[in-house]
Amino acid sequence: MKSAVIVFPGSNCDRDGYSVLQATGCAPTMVWHRDATLPKVDLVYVPGGFSYGDYLRSGAMAAKSPIMQEVIKHADAGGYVLGVCNGFQILTEAGLLPGVLLRNAGLKFVCKDVNLKVRNHSSVFTRRYKAEQTITVPIAHHDGNYFTDADTLRRMQDNEQIAFTYEQNPNGSLADIAGVLNEKKNVLGMMPHPERCSEALLGGMDGRTVFESLLAA
Repeated sequence: MKSAVIVFPGSNCDRDGYSVLQATGCAPTMVWHRDATLPKVDLVYVPGGFSYGDYLRSGAMAAKSPIMQEVIKHADAGGYVLGVCNGFQILTEAGLLPGVLLRNAGLKFVCKDVNLKVRNHSSVFTRRYKAEQTITVPIAHHDGNYFTDADTLRRMQDNEQIAFTYEQNPNGSLADIAGVLNEKKNVLGMMPHPERCSEALLGGMDGRTVFESLLAA
């Protein structure tokens, strides 16, 4: 499996993602956001951080970067896309995922380990988890409060697009949502950081299963 890690000005989790993708055999390549072409890859990884300093809205400016047009084409053709934290925000701003990420309900940056429930265990990103499995994954965000309208939420629930939910909601997200899939299930955005709990040295391995699921796919 081949992968590309998109690097924006302000990214701070691109190297973490690169390391995990390399360790799990996903052959990563770093791609600068101003590049106009995307290498032939199976997976595009959109990392966390503070692209463009979170000016305007988190992810809004990064979504207009030249490479994102190629990422959209990649997703439309059925290629896999994984966006984490700021990457999740970028994917919603680019229209690849439904909903928006608002300021946390407490209006404060939240950084801690949280427990998640695996709600969809059949996607390419989650197939190595068990149904309703509880996993522990760190979060670190200021704008992680997921929101969408009632009709969209109902369609997402009917179509099993909710991948992960929080056991104890840390940010006010609608329906405790921590991660969502697109309709075709080839794009996943999640606020928690699986790349930060993919090695025993980091204190946990629960996030590694996302990358192993992709490799198995």
